[in-house]
Amino acid sequence: MAKQELSMQDSLLEAKRYLDNAKEILREKAKKEDGYYQDAKYVKMAGHTAYTGVLFALDRYFGKKTKGRKDADWYKQNLSKQDRKMLNSFVTVYELLHLVMTYDGAGNEDMVKVGMQEAERIIDWVETRTAA
Repeated sequence: MAKQELSMQDSLLEAKRYLDNAKEILREKAKKEDGYYQDAKYVKMAGHTAYTGVLFALDRYFGKKTKGRKDADWYKQNLSKQDRKMLNSFVTVYELLHLVMTYDGAGNEDMVKVGMQEAERIIDWVETRTAA
C-alpha cells in the first residue's frame, strides 16, 4: 500500500511536532545546569529532532529533488532563490542544530535557544508562504 502524502497543513503540524519533541527532550532528559545541558546524548537527540522538523517543512515546500539525495547545499540553493533572510536562518539552523548539537553534543543554553528560534522562524515562513 502506497504511503499517503500529508497535506501542507498536516506537514507543518508534523514539523512543529518535531520541534516540540526536541524541546521536551531537552527539558526532560538533558539536565540543564549553569546554562548548559549536561547530557550530550540527549542534546544530540534534540538537535537531530529539531533539524529534521525544519527539513520536513522545507521538503514539503520545495518538493522532490530530481537526482540524488538532498543535502544542505540543495536547501541553501533553493532558499537563496526565494529569501536571503531565510537562507541565513537555515545556515544558522544547520550549523547549530545539525553540526554543533547533533554531532558535537554541545549544549550551551543560549546557542540551543537561537537554533530553536531560527527553526521556528523557517517553519513559520513556510506556513506563511503556503497559506491559502
